[in-house]
Amino acid sequence: MIILGIDPGIQTIGYGVISQDQSKLKMITYGCIKTDSKLALSKRLKIIHTDLQELISKFSPDLICVEKIFFFKNMKTAIIVSHAIGVILLVIEQNNILLKELTPLQVKQSITGYGLASKNQIQKMIKMILKLKETPKPDDAADALALAVCGASGIKIFSKNKINLSVPRS
Repeated sequence: MIILGIDPGIQTIGYGVISQDQSKLKMITYGCIKTDSKLALSKRLKIIHTDLQELISKFSPDLICVEKIFFFKNMKTAIIVSHAIGVILLVIEQNNILLKELTPLQVKQSITGYGLASKNQIQKMIKMILKLKETPKPDDAADALALAVCGASGIKIFSKNKINLSVPRS
């Protein structure tokens, strides 16, 4: 199974692609889709659409996990990011791919066992879970990998540094 995690944004959209073979997870790639703030919003949304479509075409994910945005300090930013999320959801629907939306709190609790975990803690845990040589950066890409890991494992149990990545049964 191939899982694509997406950390939405307008200037930087993190993505992380992992594979799952039973309980084994493997990082395939991660990175960011970037848009130039000097461009019109419509052009930035088109870049997101095109680049996400290319990722889907290249990796053929079975599941896409997107961070569900539910709180923003800045309403203007929330509205602009909501446009990007709309485009992301549209591309997923156009490709008929299973979607799972997760809140930041759900991801943090699943990855670290602590809902208020820092970005650094998430990065370190993702490095450990995926057995990476380096800590994934930037934050957006690490968050996207965390979303993919959460999608892969279904329900995770974090207890005393032991992580159960069991495959959910249907």
